Amino acid sequence: MNLDKIKENMALRNKYLSLYACKDSEAYRFKAIRDNDFRTPFYRDSDRIVYSLSYTRYMDKTQVFSFNDNDNISKRMTHVQMVSKIARTIGRALRLNEDLIEAAALGHDLGHVPFGHAGERILNEISQEYGEGYFNHNIQSVRTLMVLENNGVGCNITLQVLDAIMCHNGELELKEYRPKKKTKEEFLDEYNKTYIDSTIVKKLVPMTLEGCVVRISDIIAYIGRDIEDAIRMGVIKKEEIPKEISSVLGITNREIINTINVDLIENSLDKDYLCMSDEVFKAIKSLKAFNYEHIYAKANTDEMLKLYEDMFKKVFKKCLNDIKTNNRNSHIFTIFLDDMSLEYLNNTTDERKVIDYIAGMTDDFLVSEYNNIVD
Repeated sequence: MNLDKIKENMALRNKYLSLYACKDSEAYRFKAIRDNDFRTPFYRDSDRIVYSLSYTRYMDKTQVFSFNDNDNISKRMTHVQMVSKIARTIGRALRLNEDLIEAAALGHDLGHVPFGHAGERILNEISQEYGEGYFNHNIQSVRTLMVLENNGVGCNITLQVLDAIMCHNGELELKEYRPKKKTKEEFLDEYNKTYIDSTIVKKLVPMTLEGCVVRISDIIAYIGRDIEDAIRMGVIKKEEIPKEISSVLGITNREIINTINVDLIENSLDKDYLCMSDEVFKAIKSLKAFNYEHIYAKANTDEMLKLYEDMFKKVFKKCLNDIKTNNRNSHIFTIFLDDMSLEYLNNTTDERKVIDYIAGMTDDFLVSEYNNIVD
């Protein structure tokens, strides 16, 4: 096989990348890797993420609405694929590295826990209560790829992809997204500080323009689709969307995505940062505020939130007790710990092991574990 020629073909697109794009030659891994693979480094990252077990579990993790029988309502799997498509569209138009974009987009929510952000808030409280610091799903996504996958060995994903995942926070919209160059040491310092300083996670800035694209694409992917899901669920009616928003962005998911994409691309072309027009940015902020008030605040009833809290706390305590008492028949051993590396087992607190286990669960599995306890 003419490996050199194949590698050359795979890397051809580097010749056409923007001056501000992250080149394949800049890719950095924390561990050495075999060099007889014809795939480019970020392309290889996408494959490793898609083939991971945590990626498979996207299929049964909540996006916004839990416990519904409508098969047309988004799951976490749907969301990450939408982020990838939107981000790649923007990236291609701006001549950025699509492989880096795709890998980060597909991996950005691997650390999301059962029942979405409601579950994340509960696990964050548990983590702090048991001395394990703050829990954030974007940080857990990085931990999943660096530490947990491959039975506690990790996937050896590139620094640039890990950084884009860590900094993807789609809860914070900005008019401009400017990348901040950083070393591997600075990346690790930011990552470690998020566990002890709650303000750090809101200050994270991607080191690449590609990471910035994934970050804004996270918002673009959910802001319109969540409206359509809410309409399907009968939570809102499209007529309720304020005219000052719909007149700028549109009403349907297609219109909203297209409007924001075109505006972002036109205003970011040949620049070393991303930006939007004042009109579109203002409309995005308003629509996001509308979604929080009329959709996210109503996605779970008080009774559901109490049930989630009871689920997380009871399962956590049961699993922690099983570790302390060495109950080898417990699922935390048979499904999780028995397959993990000695490095993971010897360097991880019992409390963190349980957090890792629960964070990786699907909605249905958490419910099943809970029912086994209360039945």
